Amino acid sequence: MKSAPTPPAALPQAETGREMKGSDAVVECLIREGVDVIFAYPGGASQELHQSLARTDKIRTILPRHEQGGSFAAEGYARASGKVGVCMATSGPGATNLVSAIADAYMDSIPLVAITGQVYSKFIGKMAFQETDFYGMTLPIVKHSYLVMDVHELPRIFKEAFHLARSGRPGPVIIDLPKDVQQARFRPVFPATVEFRNAYATAAQTATDEQLRQVLALIADAKKPVLYTGGGIISSGAHTALRAFAEKTNVPVATTLMGLGGFPESHPLSMQWFGMHGAAYGNWAVEQCDLLICIGARFDDRITGDTHRFAAHAKIVHLDIDASEHNKNKRVHLPIVGDLKDALLRLNQFAAAFQAPDTAAWHAQIAAWKQAQPFRYEPSQHIVPQEAVAALYELTKGDAIITTGVGQHQMWAAQFYRFNQPRRYISSLGLGAMGFGYPAALGAKVAFPQHQVIDIDGDGSFMMNIQELATAHIEKIAAKAMILNNQHLGMVVQWEDRFYGSVRGNTILGDESNVGGPDNLGGLYPNFVKIAEGFGVKGRRVHHKSELKAAIQEMLDYDGPFVLDVIVPFTEHVLPMIPAGKTVKEMILK
Repeated sequence: MKSAPTPPAALPQAETGREMKGSDAVVECLIREGVDVIFAYPGGASQELHQSLARTDKIRTILPRHEQGGSFAAEGYARASGKVGVCMATSGPGATNLVSAIADAYMDSIPLVAITGQVYSKFIGKMAFQETDFYGMTLPIVKHSYLVMDVHELPRIFKEAFHLARSGRPGPVIIDLPKDVQQARFRPVFPATVEFRNAYATAAQTATDEQLRQVLALIADAKKPVLYTGGGIISSGAHTALRAFAEKTNVPVATTLMGLGGFPESHPLSMQWFGMHGAAYGNWAVEQCDLLICIGARFDDRITGDTHRFAAHAKIVHLDIDASEHNKNKRVHLPIVGDLKDALLRLNQFAAAFQAPDTAAWHAQIAAWKQAQPFRYEPSQHIVPQEAVAALYELTKGDAIITTGVGQHQMWAAQFYRFNQPRRYISSLGLGAMGFGYPAALGAKVAFPQHQVIDIDGDGSFMMNIQELATAHIEKIAAKAMILNNQHLGMVVQWEDRFYGSVRGNTILGDESNVGGPDNLGGLYPNFVKIAEGFGVKGRRVHHKSELKAAIQEMLDYDGPFVLDVIVPFTEHVLPMIPAGKTVKEMILK
């Protein structure tokens, strides 16, 4: 007699809520998705949403002083925590001020949901006051977009949006909400699960056993293997599995900037990060390797230079969750689609009895390169920016979350602050958006109030969202900023010095009539300490080497936001440097 078949497990059921306005349903959706903070600037088309947020104590609403600042803060929150960051703005100019952060999240695969108010449905397409086609203008820089025209679709759309933002290769999703949809009353039905018509497109992809065993076979035959790992290691939570795999196979690891902390930089197998301004030894190793295993990176131009001559002698494996990255920038021998954590865990299982090849000569060569060409700088009677970053690393014992703006200071932060844990280096890397650093520090500090969070910034980048000092003061967010102030747009100046005969094309930020040589920065314009004090934030300026560590310690000890203005010469260059489109053979070392 046959036994009765086991009934399938009951699926979670949708839940019908009480009658409410669309804006109240939005807040309920956010609560159900575990959102505890939103960075939101109000306006006419989003006012209903702010009124609904004001009626809940389950979500902290942080008012930035500019929509871009709020969206970068949401990104900082997401990058530090791994959760979906949420920002909101009104229609028209409020929405367009979110575009840089949305593009940044798209480039760096950061989970972000951006909510925007929109004009009344009847006015859409008629150039009404503060109307923009935000859905249309953001299509190239989002993972998905929604324009909600029916209030009954709100619960499903929000459920889908958060699922899409955080799953697979993470990214930004926008939800554009006309004001009449926010005002409409209905009884929402909150779905318990997400369903898509094209289930394959959103299903988790896994590498096959045969592909993973092939990777191990390639390592077994290699004499000079290298692991090249990127931000996918961090977003997938695969850093522990990566370390175990590198140790089992004895393969050295070079990361991208997005991958900083995905493999501990103090580990003997670490070659830190490589690329345009990365470690010389990491670049040399990749250039000479016979097997390059790329995991969760995308062969971007700042890593490869001339793609035709990048790792020209190597067999290349590319493991990524996004099949569209395969053979996009660099042709590879073995493309593998799959979740990285799953793949590495299974690789470790298959490698239980793996006999690592004899690569002693390869490791000896890398050790010699490390000794010959470490990250370094020339001593000076002045505070040089590298020295300031190294001092911060020493005084924090490496246990801080570092955000950056974009430019020379961004590279020096990565070179001279060692990262042994993921989500500790937070920077705009694909888009390279100046003004990112301090708002991102606010978001990271909100996510981890118990951690030291320091924005290592440049005077040019810091100025772009300096108004967020007001947010820090009013919201009591104790994020610090250490400005490496050289009165110039330092990275552009470096390119002027190297490639344009030192002709200054609008790169001097200070009082140009008062700027002399590297020892004379002139009028030191603006006065960041006075500006900080005007926002109610404590500040200090430091000129002399003898004061540097005490000033950094004062910043770290202060119980609140702090701006430390460190005066440095503008003549310092970030080295090594592989000029754009060139190869390792043309690396500039001095």
